[in-house]
Amino acid sequence: MHLGNLLGALRSWVACQRDHDAVYCVVDLHALTTAPDPGELQANTLAAATMLLSVGIDPDQSTLFVQSALSEHAELAWMLECTVGFGELRRMTQFKDKSDRSDFVSAGLFTYPALQASDILLYDTELVPVGDDQRQHIELCRDIAERFNRRYGDTFTVPAHVIPEAGARVMDLQSPAEKMSKSLESAGTVGVLEEPESVTRKFKRAVTDSQNEVRYDPAAKPGVSNLLGILASCTGRTPGSVAEDYDQYGPLKADAAEAVNDLLSPIRERYGELSSDPAEIARLLADGAGKAREVAAATLKRARDNAGLMPRSTPSQRTPA
Repeated sequence: MHLGNLLGALRSWVACQRDHDAVYCVVDLHALTTAPDPGELQANTLAAATMLLSVGIDPDQSTLFVQSALSEHAELAWMLECTVGFGELRRMTQFKDKSDRSDFVSAGLFTYPALQASDILLYDTELVPVGDDQRQHIELCRDIAERFNRRYGDTFTVPAHVIPEAGARVMDLQSPAEKMSKSLESAGTVGVLEEPESVTRKFKRAVTDSQNEVRYDPAAKPGVSNLLGILASCTGRTPGSVAEDYDQYGPLKADAAEAVNDLLSPIRERYGELSSDPAEIARLLADGAGKAREVAAATLKRARDNAGLMPRSTPSQRTPA
């Protein structure tokens, strides 16, 4: 995971668990759209769960599990694929971006938003804390839920998205017109577990412009505005107020790097501690899956019943003649 994930979503997830019944899953089924190596997929699934715990997700406060542990996600996804339109999926910006960069485009990548909607709707979700790049997907999820409810009766809670004011869209330090992304393999992406010296070096080399005027203006000054947004998110301020403290780019870069390293340091330390006991991580995930299944199974049954699918039955016990 990278800095954009942390500032755009993960910190909001931690905050949400304090006041809400929070449900978080590691979406390994989604990862299959990129045809990962099986061994790497398992290792990355465990690493992602460890990262969520390291940033502050508390399994005693939240429900944390692995997506593929519950077959309800895939089954409901098919019902939602039959509810969403081809044109709606085709308009998804992330599908366009990813398919343009790949020689092979799986059908799963195209229907990805239906599985994502399943992840959300199974848990009667009211609020979805996400980065700004996921706004379109949550709006589509709302449309799917509303259409299913109109077609089959009251079935799903229609969720709303929650986007943080600062850090909602963290851009690449080298290409500030592009959002920070692990898939781009760019020198402008900052990993959450990256060494402090590397983080500092990347911020020193961050692309700005030739004007040397510090102001928050994402359209005219994307590089400078990205630095201001990152520093604001790390320090709990607004980008505009941060801009008032600087009249040169060098100090802004240095302070942004320091603030990011201060934010990442305890996460790196905690990750090192947790990753030494993978069996305990697996146990926590299994416990979370048990809690999640109670809610997901009830929601799926409601959707199946309302849509007219036959009730599940168990094989009858027949006495041999």
